[in-house]
Amino acid sequence: MKKYMLVETFKPRCWAPAYQRFEQQGRLLPKGRIYLSSWSNRDRRVCYQLMQTAQPELFTLWFSRWDDLVRFDLVPVD
Repeated sequence: MKKYMLVETFKPRCWAPAYQRFEQQGRLLPKGRIYLSSWSNRDRRVCYQLMQTAQPELFTLWFSRWDDLVRFDLVPVD
């Protein structure tokens, strides 16, 4: 499995709605993706997530579940 760093930049005024969705529904990860760790910057405009998968095409599905609130940049790690 390969690791990926996701850089999530929250759209204006979307941190609170994104956090609320996360609290209510979880990360909404498709089966086959493994969450490893995450952290955000001080002003909570950017969140970094480390994930692992053998099926990188699953990112497209996951992005579609959040793209109304977040812009994603995907970086392969290894």
